[in-house]
Amino acid sequence: MLFPRERKVPSSMVGISAKLKEFYMIDLHTHSLFSDGVLLPSELVRRAEDKGFSAIAITDHIDISNIDYVIPQIVKACDELNKYLGIFAIPGAEITHVPPETIKNLAQTAKELGAKLIVVHGETICEPVKKGTNMAAVMSEIDILAHPGLITEDEARIAGERSIYLEITGRRGHSLTNGHVASIALKTGARLIFNTDAHEPGDLMDTEEALRIVAGAGIQGDEAKKVFSSSKKIVDRIRNNYV
Repeated sequence: MLFPRERKVPSSMVGISAKLKEFYMIDLHTHSLFSDGVLLPSELVRRAEDKGFSAIAITDHIDISNIDYVIPQIVKACDELNKYLGIFAIPGAEITHVPPETIKNLAQTAKELGAKLIVVHGETICEPVKKGTNMAAVMSEIDILAHPGLITEDEARIAGERSIYLEITGRRGHSLTNGHVASIALKTGARLIFNTDAHEPGDLMDTEEALRIVAGAGIQGDEAKKVFSSSKKIVDRIRNNYV
């Protein structure tokens, strides 16, 4: 675990926790049992609602083998849940461990199938993601490059120019390079976002847990506010165009 639950929010962040709550209580990278998560979409969304989240994206792992099945099921689930729950459920997808050359077409197909948020599984240092994935991702029509590992300045700069968010993650292992990702993003002007990459109920984090991880990556003050406000900006855009 990155931070024991009993630890307090860093002193530099005291006073902004409450202000950030409305921004943070959004998670745009989670998984259901349609990939390697453990919960049905309905339970995942309900647990997030009970924890105080205002929006959640279900971004199950996809490649060419399952894209035609997984995304329509998630779309159907989110459409139904949005009729009855007070949380906004967003159908998404995480393009995962595919040849970099296929990312652009997979992203387009995912959108055609109804995904409202496209995440690419970046070059985390704890998995053998094929080199070139980060660059292919930032050159494609996606929203978030998740856990991009030892991302380069060129890749981050392109992401910034194309309004693609780089993820600071709460996921064990993937989070090892949060500091590097934050440093490169701040240097190049790339946009950052925080997500949990939740696979099970205990992975969903409250505001203070998220703040500790962001602070641990070296992001504080106004820069931290930008990280958390990114989620709301994305959700507002999707909600305004949701059919």
